[in-house]
Amino acid sequence: QVQLVESGGTLVQAGGSLRLSCAASGRTFENYVMGWFRQAPGKEREFVAAMKWSASTFYYTGSVKGRFTISKDSAKTTVYLQMNNLKPEDTGVYYCAASPRGGYVSGSYYYSPTSYDYWGRGTQVTVSS
Repeated sequence: QVQLVESGGTLVQAGGSLRLSCAASGRTFENYVMGWFRQAPGKEREFVAAMKWSASTFYYTGSVKGRFTISKDSAKTTVYLQMNNLKPEDTGVYYCAASPRGGYVSGSYYYSPTSYDYWGRGTQVTVSS
């Protein structure tokens, strides 16, 4: 069974940086897409970034392009989200997710939470102004 465990969330000032980690286990992920989502209080869960495990294919929502970077360490089966120049609107619970359907050509498929079968419990990121 796939397990995803996030870590790295904390309180940070606007303009600062954080790196979130997602330790993945339970199977091999060569055909998977790994994603990061976030949810602010009172709002729906929204897509942040995703990547195909076995290809150099990356997806980002517009508001984080140029500031956030998704990456992985295959040896550790860990996915990272490097977040720079953080803004108060980046505040929320950040979730790691995994989709076993890594063959879609259209990246927009991975923008939806319903495209992911496995989820972590989340890690809180709070950006103060």
